[in-house]
Amino acid sequence: MIQFTRRRLLGTGAALGLTTVLPGLAGAQEKKEKVKAAFVYVGPVGDFGYSFAHDQGRKFLAEKLGNKVETSFVENVAEGPDAERVIRRLAQEGNDIVFATSFGFMEPTVKVARAFPKVAFEHATGFKTGKNLGIYNSRFYEGRAVLGTIAGMMSKSNKGGYVASFPIPEVVMGINAFTLAARKVKPDFQTSVVWVNSWYDPAKESDAAKALMDQGADVITQHTDSPGPLQAAEQRGAIAFGQAWDMTSFAPNAHMTAIVDHWGPHYVSAVQALLDGTWKAGDVWGGMKEDFVEMSPWNPKMPKEVQDAAQKIVDGTKDRSYKVFTGPIKDQSGAEKIAAGQVVPDADLLKMDWYVEGVRS
Repeated sequence: MIQFTRRRLLGTGAALGLTTVLPGLAGAQEKKEKVKAAFVYVGPVGDFGYSFAHDQGRKFLAEKLGNKVETSFVENVAEGPDAERVIRRLAQEGNDIVFATSFGFMEPTVKVARAFPKVAFEHATGFKTGKNLGIYNSRFYEGRAVLGTIAGMMSKSNKGGYVASFPIPEVVMGINAFTLAARKVKPDFQTSVVWVNSWYDPAKESDAAKALMDQGADVITQHTDSPGPLQAAEQRGAIAFGQAWDMTSFAPNAHMTAIVDHWGPHYVSAVQALLDGTWKAGDVWGGMKEDFVEMSPWNPKMPKEVQDAAQKIVDGTKDRSYKVFTGPIKDQSGAEKIAAGQVVPDADLLKMDWYVEGVRS
């Protein structure tokens, strides 16, 4: 059993949090001529990963709604007390909606939302809601399955390295999706994981990737936000994948593709609802079909058969004919965890705290 902190409550409380909290309206819900929207980022907007992708979403919002919206952001906000201070200040400054974009912002957002019932709040990747607090998330794991397929086909050592941030369900399900897909191609594929306990630390991430390659990995993937692992892979001649955005410019030879996060359409939808006086605290979890997740262009260095196989996973994910978490699935010990033909339900994905066979953590 994986030990983790903030998201561990999900195992007992997520289902209740998602089903017993009824959506409500923020404030009087009158139509607005203009909306002030603020964004809180865990990393720098220049990480070219997760926070960068959210900021691209903010810019998309500003472009689409023009003078109907005024946006601002605060970057490099630490998860914990500092986040509460920042979120509270943004509410006090008259913002109509605050988007808190990292999992560790959940408890601070819940607390501030209760204190400002006329302000709308939306939290990314968490599970707690309220009358004026909605949640939104992306099915990142769908893209991880594409990466795993490529890794399984292109790896010569049958060893992949995974640079991971924190052992929360979002990250665990990504590691599992990557490994399941790779083992569909090569049943003896192994994924070794190094935890860096940070979302953004280029030096740590790079060192982790080098350590994994020293152990024989010739494919590097990551659930951290800097280009560090990619650059390490480029230096060693390994292949790798970008995180949250196309990072080709940092590693033109190593970078095969990337999961690209599309947050902009959701931001437009939320702010437009505030303008219309119809915003509700909802629960949104979108994937490839809903255009929350996209793969960046394939590197031309990828063989045609690999590109075709990767595209087949994308197409199957979009039309729902492919679901990576379909049994039979064995756990890390080799015991059957999911029976043949059974699909892991969303509620269980959102509290995932176990690894599939082939993961070395």
